[in-house]
Amino acid sequence: MNSANTSQADTCLYHGGLIQTTDVPPLDPGIYSLTPDEAKFFKAVTGIDDDEKLRAHILLTQEKAYKVAPYPCIYCFTFVRMAITRQPVYQDIIAMGRERPNAIFLDLGSCFCVDSRRVAFDGFPAHNIISSDIKKEFLELSHYLFRTSKDTWAGHFIPGDALDPEMLSVAPIVRGSKVGSPPDLSTLTSLNPLRGHCSVIYTSCFLHLFTEEQQLHLGRALAGLLSPEPGSLICGMQASKKEKGDIRTTFGNSVHTVFCHSSQSWTELWDGTVFQKGEVEVRTKMNEILSMGQILDALVWSVKRL
Repeated sequence: MNSANTSQADTCLYHGGLIQTTDVPPLDPGIYSLTPDEAKFFKAVTGIDDDEKLRAHILLTQEKAYKVAPYPCIYCFTFVRMAITRQPVYQDIIAMGRERPNAIFLDLGSCFCVDSRRVAFDGFPAHNIISSDIKKEFLELSHYLFRTSKDTWAGHFIPGDALDPEMLSVAPIVRGSKVGSPPDLSTLTSLNPLRGHCSVIYTSCFLHLFTEEQQLHLGRALAGLLSPEPGSLICGMQASKKEKGDIRTTFGNSVHTVFCHSSQSWTELWDGTVFQKGEVEVRTKMNEILSMGQILDALVWSVKRL
């Protein structure tokens, strides 16, 4: 597959900027790999037991997706990594799904909904899982990857732009007693009716696509969705720096500037700015990752209501 046919359009807009699809690298099947845990999961959920047939299926899914959204996470197979399983609070998430009545899991910036599928596989009720991304095509790609349909997958997908107030707006944080019954998730066309109802909000490789001001705006918007029950979580992973500021990243022939928080500034954003000081517990862990030949700092984080 050459770069000339990596997309049906000439450009692809995402919140990190406008990608000229002629600038993105051609797909490289040679970088495909699965860990034993990843292989076990994908074999179980797709019913494809043969390694080569599974590889071919994932590569074809990647090719289809790259035509829709030529993103680095698709090129690098980040979409198969299930980063949520490496969250220190992962078992808390699964336990909440099993034990808290009507617990709702929201995966924002979900791509093919792989993390949503994994939490369902591990015990979070699928009918209480919502995935959301700006590309509506990701729903069909998710069904293709997992060999499901709207009749066989009970989870929900709400496409939309997280910066569009009709999709997600800032609302007062819900405090005190639990709010009323949650909305019918199957009818939602926006995230706003979820205010005060989400037990877990997960966002991976997403918030760093926005400016510093937009990250604060999204933090406030997500806080408004979070359930007031103690233990409710917002968590994720994103690019970071030891001192907050911009980094320059390359993808093919394109260069993008990304604003990254430090562990300290990210903690201060949630504990004292978005939420009142002492209202939440923020945990962060910095890891080094290799991305497109660059060594980057990645921040794994969680915000828990106390």
